[in-house]
Amino acid sequence: MNKRQALVSGFIVSCVIILSQCTGNRPAKETDLRGEQYASQASCVTCHQAVYDAYLQTAHFNTSAGAGEQTVKGSFTAPGNTYHYTEEKMVVMEKRDSGLFQASYEKGVPKEARRFDVAIGSGRKAQTFLYWNDGQFFQLPVSWLVGAGQWANSPGFPPTHPKFDRNIPSACFGCHTSAVGIKDTKIEGLQIRETFHRDRTVYGIDCQRCHGPAAAHVDHHTAHPGEKQAQHITRIRALSNQQRLDQCALCHSGLSTAQQSVFDFKPGDDLTDYFFPDIGMPAKATSLDVHGNQYQLFTASRCFMESKDMNCSSCHNPHTPETGNMRAFSRRCMNCHQAGSKAFCTLASLPVATLSQNCIDCHMPALPSNAITLLTNGAANPTPDSVRTHLITLYPEETRRIIAMLKGR
Repeated sequence: MNKRQALVSGFIVSCVIILSQCTGNRPAKETDLRGEQYASQASCVTCHQAVYDAYLQTAHFNTSAGAGEQTVKGSFTAPGNTYHYTEEKMVVMEKRDSGLFQASYEKGVPKEARRFDVAIGSGRKAQTFLYWNDGQFFQLPVSWLVGAGQWANSPGFPPTHPKFDRNIPSACFGCHTSAVGIKDTKIEGLQIRETFHRDRTVYGIDCQRCHGPAAAHVDHHTAHPGEKQAQHITRIRALSNQQRLDQCALCHSGLSTAQQSVFDFKPGDDLTDYFFPDIGMPAKATSLDVHGNQYQLFTASRCFMESKDMNCSSCHNPHTPETGNMRAFSRRCMNCHQAGSKAFCTLASLPVATLSQNCIDCHMPALPSNAITLLTNGAANPTPDSVRTHLITLYPEETRRIIAMLKGR
């Protein structure tokens, strides 16, 4: 090797060393649990700060969380931290050095204690809780009922004693999280046994659960900040009306037998590819429970059937917390039911201005669920969860109650 060749070779070696050092010091790109096609959750903030901040306050985003003092509702102070099954059997909600616990006692003797690991529910109506043990998640026996301000027996649990062995499969996470880390799936007899990674859950319904994988979208717009047209992301407005309905129906159409994991659903997919068809007699809308069947109730409504393009976002802005804002929802009703038209409310006992401010309580009242009930301390009968029906129609009794209330002001 001559002198010139030696200099060139040395230069190349030096470059390789320098480049390898630069690459080694470069922070690794954060990888989402769902794969490299997904961006980090925080990446949406760069271009969508206002929408992102508002969405953090919604029930969808907060439908699940890691359990802790900031996320678990309910009292941990005596006497409000105890749920009694009998005089001798109880569960006490306890703060310990290692976390929050539900501890069962019989005749004052400790029996079993499990930690709050996952909170399910935004805390607007109720919360239930899970604990992790040996690769699996289990539901805790006591839930929090917000309206009553009390701890209550978890739905479907025995009323006479605490039960700590209800296993929670990934299907339950499918509508309360954006992803859960499944470690292994085995078929044991007629049962499917899933094991999970303890700390690999994407809590809440995040942006990409509805808009689809966004890594390519983020990379493109980071490299081309002047590009105004959204690239490499599903544009919801470009979907057909049925595709937009299917997105919401994935979690708001009741329990069905899944053909494949709902976590695989992407915007634009056909819902019928994810669930086996119901071969039984179609249920009448009036017989459907208000909990979980919003899609069937909504699509059975005259408003929907007489519209060509009505869907969930016709009334709901999913990016903004609107719960309880009857005026906002009623303004959307006015798009089709303007005052002075034949489609407006026919009640003459109240001023038009009053009627225009709240269509919802009369035509979509909150009704008791038969599917979700919770038994509170000392109660002989369970308290039903109250859910606003999505069957838009006439409810004479509710209307009379609302009119009486308004006139009494």
